[in-house]
Amino acid sequence: MLRLGEKIVIVADAFEQGLPIGDYGYLIAYDRNPDNAFDYVIRVPQANRNFYVPAEDIEAEEVLLTVEAERATHEALIDYALSTHNEKLFHYLMNGDATDAEEIETTTKESLSQAEFIKQVNLRAWI
Repeated sequence: MLRLGEKIVIVADAFEQGLPIGDYGYLIAYDRNPDNAFDYVIRVPQANRNFYVPAEDIEAEEVLLTVEAERATHEALIDYALSTHNEKLFHYLMNGDATDAEEIETTTKESLSQAEFIKQVNLRAWI
């Protein structure tokens, strides 16, 4: 739950009430009416208006800044991996923890004898 006076960003307009998406605002009240679809009352200084909004339409500024910083870092690491031709880093960034599964897969392939390996290849060829 957001705190009163917290700086928020409008991220959606679920009820199509003409919210200025992307603008900043401040949380000024909670709407405690259980029969109402709105959760908060916000003040948008640029529009010089108050709006009733559901919780899904707004997000705290700190959360959005954190998400944007993580996205920028991820993109920078991808650019670095591509510019240095670092395949392992690139695959890790694109697939996440799939490298652990690859390591397990390579160890099982190494432990197979040549006959077992050919048998596995022939089985996959039929599929």
